Formats: sequence, structure tokens, C-alpha cells
Amino acid sequence: MKINGRCFKYGDDINTDVIFPGKYTYTVSEPSEMAQHAMEDLDPSFSERVSEGDIVVAGSNFGCGSSREQAVICLREAGIRAVVARSFSRIYYRNCINSGLVPIQSEAADVIQDGETIEIDLENGVLLCDKGEFTFPPFAGEVARILSCGGLIPYTRKLLGIENR
Repeated sequence: MKINGRCFKYGDDINTDVIFPGKYTYTVSEPSEMAQHAMEDLDPSFSERVSEGDIVVAGSNFGCGSSREQAVICLREAGIRAVVARSFSRIYYRNCINSGLVPIQSEAADVIQDGETIEIDLENGVLLCDKGEFTFPPFAGEVARILSCGGLIPYTRKLLGIENR
């Protein structure tokens, strides 16, 4: 699978409260409404500018902070297909996989520019950007299958032969 998208670039230590403001945690439950608040405190026009297939690029420790799943869901629902970061918080990384948002850990995050269009080849572990080609370990086994199904719930439903709703 390949992902082509325009990049929104941010810095280090982007925490879950910046990705999805904590003030909405108990008042917003619909994924489409979560998307409207994605990155609101860091980039107020993000939800108006983001398009299906876009990519978030960040520095180190992306997704640090609380373990709230809304911080992944809001990006996915806004149209973000992947997050490329220098590094991720462990819980955020796993929440990405569970929700079908592709997390790519790569030094390419250092050279990708805001607004640049990049291509990610998940099967071969290759990221192409204006500064060249970068490799990353391809997702293997169950993780690759979970991501290809769009997350853990759709993957489990497929395994059990239950139609997605």
C-alpha cells in the first residue's frame, strides 16, 4: 500500500492535549466532531486546511501525554493517513495502529518541509520526499494486517467473519 499526501509539519513533544484539546474529552464523542478540533490549540486553521490523505510530520516524542484515543481518532477522521515522526510515545504509537493511522518512525521527519508532498510505500518501507529516499522497517505480520484493515476492530471483525458496521 502506498500513501501520497501533503505534509503538515510540527516540532518536538507534541502532546495529546495539543492534538486533541483535553477540554473536549468528555463533551465530544462523535469522531467527525473530534476532527473539527484536531490540532486546534497548535494550528487553529488545521481542520479547515487538512484534506483526505494528508500526513502529519513531527519531531521527537509525538503523542506524549495522556493515553486518550481521541488524539489519534481526531487526526484519522480529519483525513490524516499517516504520521511521520522522529519518535513516538509508546502508547500513542500503539493507539495509532489500533485505530488504523499509520505511524512511521523515521529521520526523514527532520528534512520534510511543511506543505511538501511525500510518498510512503508501506510494503517496502520506503519514504520519498524532496530530500531523497528514506527507509524504515516495514510493518510485519499482524501489525501490517491490522493497518491494512483500518484498525484493530475492523481486523478482528474480519477474522471473526463479522460484517463491519
